[in-house]
Amino acid sequence: MEPYRGSVLLVEDNDKLNDANSRALELRGYEVYTALTLEKARQHLLWLEPDVILLDVMLPDGSGFDFCKEIREATTAHILFLTAKTSHEDMIQGMRIGGDAYIIKPFHPEEMLVKVEAAMRRRRTEEIPKIKKGNLTLNILAMQAFDNETSLRLTPIEFSLLLLFVNNEGHPLSAEYIYETVWKVPIVKNKNALQTAISKLRRKIESTGYIIAVQRDHGYTFQRTSI
Repeated sequence: MEPYRGSVLLVEDNDKLNDANSRALELRGYEVYTALTLEKARQHLLWLEPDVILLDVMLPDGSGFDFCKEIREATTAHILFLTAKTSHEDMIQGMRIGGDAYIIKPFHPEEMLVKVEAAMRRRRTEEIPKIKKGNLTLNILAMQAFDNETSLRLTPIEFSLLLLFVNNEGHPLSAEYIYETVWKVPIVKNKNALQTAISKLRRKIESTGYIIAVQRDHGYTFQRTSI
């Protein structure tokens, strides 16, 4: 299996360009998510924290510049604008609202790959808080978890659950406490939602050497598997 090289969200409304560029990125070893519209990009960002966002400036349901302003506070991803606009004013605007670089259309796929790799390199050198437990690594800022170099592909809720468990390793946590800490509301009648989320998380971490054990009358405990 190839080492995990990072994730890319490609937002491009041209079907052919979207397909060609996503294939080029995947062949280079990136995990790629695609969107033809801003609405689809928003859906991805509900659960995904990409390392790099390739963002077309002109999309059918809005402006890439406006979308950048909308998401900049919520994501640490490096944002690379895809645009045919080459005026000085456009370039300045993109940088002021939180963009990191431009790729001017039309471009060769290799130019895109070089700029994505440069963005990934910068991201890797940033000081990002991490927690390491054996083979398990949690990247706090990016809300991503890895088994060695393999991404566990956790949703934001799953990551928050795992972070809570890791910070309380060996200590039983009640369902009420877990739900109120992660979901930020009283559990009331939502125990099924908690059980479903923990069940999915269990499956995703089963190769890491850790389990989430259930203890009657005590709740859930995060612990190493028996040797």
